[in-house]
Amino acid sequence: MATDPSAPEQMSPFDTSEVRRAQVVGTGLIGGSVASALRKSGWHVTGRDAVGGHAQRALELGCLDAIGTDPEAMFCVVAVPAAFLAGEVTRALADTAAGGAVVTDTGSVKTPVARTITDPRYVPGHPMAGSEQEGVEGANPDMFVGAVWTLTPTETTDDNALRSCQTVLTDFGSDVVTMTPERHDALVAVVSHVPHLAAASLMCLADERALDDAPLLRLAAGGFRDMTRIAAGHPGIWLDICGENRDAIVDVLDELSERLTQMREVVAGADREGLRAVLTQARRARTNLPSRYVRPQELLEVRVPIPDRKGQIAAITMLAADCDVNVADIEVAHSPEGTEGVLVLVVARNEAQRFLAALAGQGYHPTTRDLA
Repeated sequence: MATDPSAPEQMSPFDTSEVRRAQVVGTGLIGGSVASALRKSGWHVTGRDAVGGHAQRALELGCLDAIGTDPEAMFCVVAVPAAFLAGEVTRALADTAAGGAVVTDTGSVKTPVARTITDPRYVPGHPMAGSEQEGVEGANPDMFVGAVWTLTPTETTDDNALRSCQTVLTDFGSDVVTMTPERHDALVAVVSHVPHLAAASLMCLADERALDDAPLLRLAAGGFRDMTRIAAGHPGIWLDICGENRDAIVDVLDELSERLTQMREVVAGADREGLRAVLTQARRARTNLPSRYVRPQELLEVRVPIPDRKGQIAAITMLAADCDVNVADIEVAHSPEGTEGVLVLVVARNEAQRFLAALAGQGYHPTTRDLA
């Protein structure tokens, strides 16, 4: 990010003059990958896992520096199944109170835990990343590079905790998006939960057909394999996900069922133009899926003066999400008087105009600057 010598001092959320200490709870595939990414970013990482031997294996593989609990940790990530999430987040907040750690998590469903835990240091989160591999053996420090990592702050979340979390995750190479827990759960039902169930249903259909026609699965080509790849995920985690996000998933399943019925009618009625319209819309939407911006010339710095009032960072980053604007980096420049500061966001240049218009519409007075 470009810096301006005349601007107020930009404050780092963590003191880099001392060892940055992190805690990871749950050392499976995601937790192990988080731990590895933290170590790659220069953190000293302590980890624990309720399953015997898991943390030891993470240590052997180089994901951790130490096993156990670090009460001086500044940053903590809880990566456990949904059924244990609230309890482990509560424990992590207590265990790391001495270091005042910011605590986040990797759960796929956010509303239940966000409503349960109101500690200002807690920032609910969800990385949209994973692998068909299972356990810490598949851990990869680059798993989150270019992946969306959603943060879902609540009214009780501290702004500095949110900013600190955004900074760490951006260092991972993640595309950090901020929204409410309820909106997150409704959206992931569409783009994650129902696709998994649809892939599982299609895979089961093919499997059962193969009982009567053995060559069927041998004919499975690239398209079928691509569409059903996610069905290889571990079944256990989906039991909790479907329980926690049941209402949103059922709503989307109902809508998908209606669309499949419409597709059946189009095909059964030999409606070539109707079929062409559906396939054209799908193709256009698929080719327009957003990609991550990596070249500096594609980015622009947006500077937004903000009052020293709770919730300002969350409000502006949620506004960016509402505008479908990617925030590639974020920082706060504090005023010497302490009454206001400047929120500095790096966004895609071709998305900046609609973000600026939205900010102005909400009463903010943003300015822009090219990256040096």
